Amino acid sequence: MKLKLDLHDIYNKGGEIDRALHGIIQEAIRKKATQVEIIPGKGSGQLKKKVLRFLEKKEIKAVYHRIDKDAKNHGRLFVYFQWK
Repeated sequence: MKLKLDLHDIYNKGGEIDRALHGIIQEAIRKKATQVEIIPGKGSGQLKKKVLRFLEKKEIKAVYHRIDKDAKNHGRLFVYFQWK
């Protein structure tokens, strides 16, 4: 199962971004999703940096397997999960 989170609509609302990121990670855990696609958009790169900082938090990093940045579209990230 793949989940998708598009942050274009809330790019300038810090609290909502954090809630959306927490929500998609929790949904991935509940549904045992194998991949989450996060779309911060291209822009200046500040939103992508914020998403990457969020994903580097110790409690979040413990949940997922790896992160890939899309080689063809730098406005997109993939977070992969492995479930036993």
